[in-house]
Amino acid sequence: MLDVSAVRFEELVGEALDGIPDELASKMDNVAVVVRERGGDPYLLGLYEGIPLTERGEYGVGAVLPDRITIFREAILRTCRSEADVVRQVRITVVHEVGHHFGIDDERLRELGWG
Repeated sequence: MLDVSAVRFEELVGEALDGIPDELASKMDNVAVVVRERGGDPYLLGLYEGIPLTERGEYGVGAVLPDRITIFREAILRTCRSEADVVRQVRITVVHEVGHHFGIDDERLRELGWG
């Protein structure tokens, strides 16, 4: 498995988030992005947990925990052969999970090339 340090991997996730256009990034609401070494499914690259912006309705009434986007370092590294592949896959995974935050489903994300 390719080795990219945890620090470098987190930098790549930050760079992917910074690459989201301002007009979209400014609309992200109450969402935390975290990096974990691995998830329960060894093939899962990322996971969105929360209430998409398109479904929130009365969201925010009372205390609401942030939505969470988790990026799984080990799964991504397992799929890549070079650091350039890691950069590309991290970006795809981050955009894919942010897409879920905006209410976009897997099928549409694949159609858009973020699958």
